[in-house]
Amino acid sequence: MNEKATQGAKVERIKDGWRLGIQKGDSLSYRDAQLDDYSLLPRHKFPHRTLSLSLRAKASSSSSAGTWGFGLWNDPFGLSLGFGGSPFRLPALPNAVWFFYGSPQNYLSFTNDKPAQGFLAQTFRSPKFHPLLFLAGLALPFSRKTTRKLLSKVIDEDGFSLWSPTACRREIQEQAPGLQRVDVTQWHAYRLEWSEKRVVWYVDDAQVFESPVSPKPPLGVIIWIDNQFAAFTPEGRISFGVLKGEDSWIEVENIVMRVA
Repeated sequence: MNEKATQGAKVERIKDGWRLGIQKGDSLSYRDAQLDDYSLLPRHKFPHRTLSLSLRAKASSSSSAGTWGFGLWNDPFGLSLGFGGSPFRLPALPNAVWFFYGSPQNYLSFTNDKPAQGFLAQTFRSPKFHPLLFLAGLALPFSRKTTRKLLSKVIDEDGFSLWSPTACRREIQEQAPGLQRVDVTQWHAYRLEWSEKRVVWYVDDAQVFESPVSPKPPLGVIIWIDNQFAAFTPEGRISFGVLKGEDSWIEVENIVMRVA
């Protein structure tokens, strides 16, 4: 795994794994610590077409400012470019499957009926191109709500809330009977099984979600924590940037990857 950290962030080896941390700081600078297996590759050579990814993890807080998680994606915005020494990648539509945490400033969904913040099991599937993208671009200066609606027809997504500031325990149990809210500050075993036709998420060996929305390969593995946010809300509000925050970290251990 490639170890990468910006100024104000650190990747440290611990027994059987790593601690990824970002320091307390203001909202003027981006802080990111990550592990990945793709950052030196062009997008079309990302290493995985299917994968079973399992690890144990815990976080310093359930309310960190920014995002963190672990899974696979196509690095749609070329974020690894900011580390230097990485190949240039043009922006692309998202293909991703992961366990994802986003603080309340985030809204990572293009639909109105899927979870968009908190701790999620989440997946996105997108084509390389779609004719509706032209209409979405034309509509953006006049109606961001229309643009968002058009994007929802291009980007297929699915998700399940494992913890959210607004989701009560009853709502979570209605979606997945027997599942309690996941306390991310305690050690848990996480696993996702990504195959061509479906994706399945497990917490402590219990299946918590299954979806037919399988992202298009190839993808790369990413494990990260940062202080950024991005939102495209149902009201059409677009916002993104970096957040002021306290010292935050995630620890991961016993990472296992095998072809699904």
